[in-house]
Amino acid sequence: MAKIEMVMPKMGESVMEGTILTWLKSVGDLIEQDESVLEVATDKVDTEVPATHAGTLVEILAEEGDVIQVGATIAIIETEVDAENDNSPSSQTPVEEIKTEEKELVLEAVSSNGSHSNENSHQTNDTTATRFYSPLVMSIAKEEKISVSELETIQGTGLEGRVTKNDIFAFLQDRKGNKTVAQPKIEVKEQKTEQKIQQLQPVKSYGSDVEVVEMDRMRKMIAQRMVESKRTSPHVTSFVEADVTNLVNWRNKWKRVVKERDGVALTFTPIFVEAVAKAIQDFPKINCSIDGDKILMKKGIHVGIAVALSNDNLIVPVIKNTNELNLLGITKKVSELVDKARNNKLSPDDLSGGTYTLSNIGSFGNMLGTPIIMQPQVAIMSVGAIIKKPAVVETEHGDMIGIRHMMYLSHSYDHRVVDGGLGGKFVRRVADYLENFDVSTTI
Repeated sequence: MAKIEMVMPKMGESVMEGTILTWLKSVGDLIEQDESVLEVATDKVDTEVPATHAGTLVEILAEEGDVIQVGATIAIIETEVDAENDNSPSSQTPVEEIKTEEKELVLEAVSSNGSHSNENSHQTNDTTATRFYSPLVMSIAKEEKISVSELETIQGTGLEGRVTKNDIFAFLQDRKGNKTVAQPKIEVKEQKTEQKIQQLQPVKSYGSDVEVVEMDRMRKMIAQRMVESKRTSPHVTSFVEADVTNLVNWRNKWKRVVKERDGVALTFTPIFVEAVAKAIQDFPKINCSIDGDKILMKKGIHVGIAVALSNDNLIVPVIKNTNELNLLGITKKVSELVDKARNNKLSPDDLSGGTYTLSNIGSFGNMLGTPIIMQPQVAIMSVGAIIKKPAVVETEHGDMIGIRHMMYLSHSYDHRVVDGGLGGKFVRRVADYLENFDVSTTI
């Protein structure tokens, strides 16, 4: 028999945590390897997490609604296979070994901060933990130099009284405001004083004509990611107007054929995606990300497409190896990803690995936009509505005024690595591909 830790898996690039939505299994249930055990939500997707081993679910370490870091332990599975004989790549470290490592972490924190422990407590100097602490809690304890004796005093709010991330953060906040750890009697007084202060704080009032609506989980995460992107990247936006009359006429000719023959809608989005992929091949420096002072050039061209959901939230599935697909292949992939997005069937793989993003704001009737970069990418383009308007047309007989199908392209880029020359040339090249679309193209 061996006890194996089941950890929060990594579910996409830049995804470092997930929210536990529902446990599909209970303590004591027998589970098969790869059988779904719980449902997890990230800012990108909701997905079921399979078991890493077959066995019995003997312990659940995270509650529904908890936000868990990638790599943190969420459950314990008891298997019939001896851990020493388990050579599978997915095997986890036995629980007893983890507990030993955790004690060593705390002992190291105590030894490196002995004076801190003496100054901050009248508590016991016993360095033996009497209860289980998760790797995340132990990591925070080591970082913040929290001794074992201090950990033992924290009242846990997790399953079976376990100390959670929020519990240890609350402890740190209390400790920050107090130079010494208070005796129980003093703590009671401090709690009463704190309660009084909280009671004196004014309650926010929005008025009777305001409806207060809490953000849902996805909206909170979108908000967080957008703020982080603006804080990370100095955004610059370039604009280009394109005459897409020939493209519009070609699409009108072929859309019924494609619908009847292949069962998919030939929208303008696949044509825009194809033009972006071609332009990336011309300007490969736009296909990168930044890691500190290093520029990571991406060899694969994976274009993400922003999809609006029925609840007004936004999600960005990715067309992998876009440049290796023809226009029909891109059309089918766009149709597939949009359908999966709107039916909540996207997988983590559908949302990972994007190197550039396209947002078709023209579908909302918008002409111009200043899109926010999807980190860790360095650029994003929005395409506006195609509108008939009078424009100057150059002919062999001279310039004329004609009714043309015109649209704007907006290109936002990270000025840390993309200067105005590259950013401006790129969006101009995309516009050129659209304006010079070959009307003899078959699909």
